[in-house]
Amino acid sequence: MTTLAGRLVRYRWWLVVIIGITAFTLFTGDFRLDPTTAILAATLRHSTPLVLGAMCGILSERSGVVNIGIEGQMLMSAFAGFMVASGSQSLLMGVAAGITVGALMGAALAGLSVTLKGDQIIAGTVLNIAAIGLTSFFFTQGRSLPGKTPIIRLGPLADLPVIGKVFFINPPITYVSLLLVVALWYALFRTTWGLHTRAVGEHPSAAETVGISVVRMRYLNLILGGAIAGLAGAYLSLEAVGSFERGMTNGKGFVALAVMIFGRWNPVGAWGAALLFGYTNAIQTQFQFRGWFTDHPQFVGMLPFIVTIIVLAGFVGRARPPASLGQPYDRE
Repeated sequence: MTTLAGRLVRYRWWLVVIIGITAFTLFTGDFRLDPTTAILAATLRHSTPLVLGAMCGILSERSGVVNIGIEGQMLMSAFAGFMVASGSQSLLMGVAAGITVGALMGAALAGLSVTLKGDQIIAGTVLNIAAIGLTSFFFTQGRSLPGKTPIIRLGPLADLPVIGKVFFINPPITYVSLLLVVALWYALFRTTWGLHTRAVGEHPSAAETVGISVVRMRYLNLILGGAIAGLAGAYLSLEAVGSFERGMTNGKGFVALAVMIFGRWNPVGAWGAALLFGYTNAIQTQFQFRGWFTDHPQFVGMLPFIVTIIVLAGFVGRARPPASLGQPYDRE
């Protein structure tokens, strides 16, 4: 009983968030099932690129490397995925291209921050600026895709009330993101690789003394994280929108950093935080249906970023990052 009470106190803010979201969803849905289901389904869709970007950040920062280049990795991958898919008329090729470009940008970040021991904040900023410039310069109008990634129904599960429409009728990358949350959590906290990753982020010199290669682990995790960010970019251009626009990430990479911090560098916590941020995007449609703030649509568009500021102001001080985060490693 004491343990249960302690957990309730520990996660009291999550309980407040869940209760508030439930109450507001029912209110905006007029207590009818269909609008409520639509809001929850949209929440999951909007949370997908955020949780993928957050998992990229978790892999990087659990290894001790600050990654603020998630925005650039997502944007460049969205561009590459769209260009390859439109040229080959194959969405699968486009997704593969997005993942590959994200992994390459992760390797570039590793080269700048691990091998060259450059300032990690500046290295991430370089990726963001490069992605904005390159995608704006090389993008040409008139290209089209054969369509968006298809919706997949998971058999009888899709017929379940509410849950079926939210979780079991989705495009493939959305399903992959849910599987990655569980897989990454298990890998980080239940495998030798996860133990090595956390050791490198907490105390790299001690990890080196027991035979763990800090450089190899950081390179590996930055490349894996970049691949996941690439999947987020492919989601934006090939699954969510079905086209590419300049600057289409629109700050989602930076919101993913807030999601990562709010989730305390834990994949499951980050998924919960991503749902919160995805919800702020999903309710915008309900505001439009009800005619709220129609004279000031900019206010509705600000909601995700207002929530970001509140989260960073209220929770950053309580979250402890990896001890060696942002510190270049020099072998003694």
